[in-house]
Parts: sequence; C-alpha cells; structure tokens
Amino acid sequence: MDDVIRDPHEWPKTEAEAVAIQERLRPLVRVEDPPQVRTAAGLDVAYRDEDEIVAAVTVLDVTTLSVVDSAVVRGKAEFPYVPGLFAFREAPSLLAALADLSVRPDVLVCDGQGLAHPRRFGLACHLGVLTDLPAIGVGKTAMGRYEPPAEQRGSWSPLHQDDEVVGRALRTQPGVKPVFVSVGHRYTLDAACDLTLRLAPKYRLPETTRTADHLGRKQS
Repeated sequence: MDDVIRDPHEWPKTEAEAVAIQERLRPLVRVEDPPQVRTAAGLDVAYRDEDEIVAAVTVLDVTTLSVVDSAVVRGKAEFPYVPGLFAFREAPSLLAALADLSVRPDVLVCDGQGLAHPRRFGLACHLGVLTDLPAIGVGKTAMGRYEPPAEQRGSWSPLHQDDEVVGRALRTQPGVKPVFVSVGHRYTLDAACDLTLRLAPKYRLPETTRTADHLGRKQS
C-alpha cells in the first residue's frame, strides 16, 4: 500500500513529546458506522529481545477467514516502555509492514487498545488516524473496570474508565475469558463487537490476531 500514512508526525524522543502527539491527534478519532468489510488486517508484534521486534500483518478474507496477504518487518523499538505510550514502540514497524501489503484492508484489527486508554488514544486509534483506515482494538487484558459477562458466546459487559464507557468485555467462546473490544477509528462499538465475533468462530482471539501472531513468531 503506497502512502499508508495520511497524517504523519515526527516520532518523539521524550514522554512529554509523545503525550503531546496523542493529545493533538485524539480529536481526529471518528466514531461512525464502518463501510462494508470484506478484508480485515491483523496486526501483532513479537519481541526477539527487549527492543528488537518483528511486526507482522496478515490480511484475511472476512467470509472465509483465509489469509490473502501478509507482510513482516523487523525493527528496533526506539521509544522506551512507558505505560500509555506503547504505540510509540510498535507503530513505526507496524506502519512499515502495512506499507508492504499489496491488498488494502478494509479494517485494522489491533492486538491492543483503542479508546480504552488513559488518554483515549491507544494503538488502534493511533494507527487508524495515521492511515485513516477503520480500526478496532481487541485486547487480551482489560484497561478499565468491568463485570464478567454471561458465559454464552456473544455476551458482553461495559468496560469503564473514569465513569466513562470506553469498550466492552466480550465473550467470544462459551466459558472462556473475554476479550476487550474498543473503537479505534471510523467504527462503532456495536460494529466492532460484531466483527470480532465474526473473526473468532472457534477460539478466544480473532483469527486476525492468531494468524499475525503465528507469522510473527515464525519469523522471529
């Protein structure tokens, strides 16, 4: 995909610079009904050591869940690990992997957070705004408070931060720990949960995440 970044910014060197970027870009996040989704990209990062990373992207046909394109980029995380600023470690390599794709996905499914973030600007928001692609976050860990949803597949409960609903705990398989879904960009929370269930017919995690994780581990 040529010209993958629509709204570029300098990658920060300090925590203050990174927070300022998040605050500047946060108002650009749009919550809206998504376009028709035929393909979905899974994005995942594997760490070879503390800073050497392998960014993997797989593009799946949403109907068949088969992989139709993929890309892997090895890189170095230039930004330190700071809670709430994780995107600055992983986004540069993930954007490079997206640029190597030949198929432009209809939605980005990030292994991480979107609006479920202290400044309401997690990785899914950051990548969505920079590319202007629809994006959602499907995290393994809750960023906020929630009551466990009912045990059946498709059950959900609201995820709260600071008395605000920022996402949902979504049960993708009966009796299995939920995943945590939040809007990234150009999506609604209802649509994000519907897509996550479509992408997770057999396992807890969506096939987008599973295939990207497998590809990254195989290459690391």
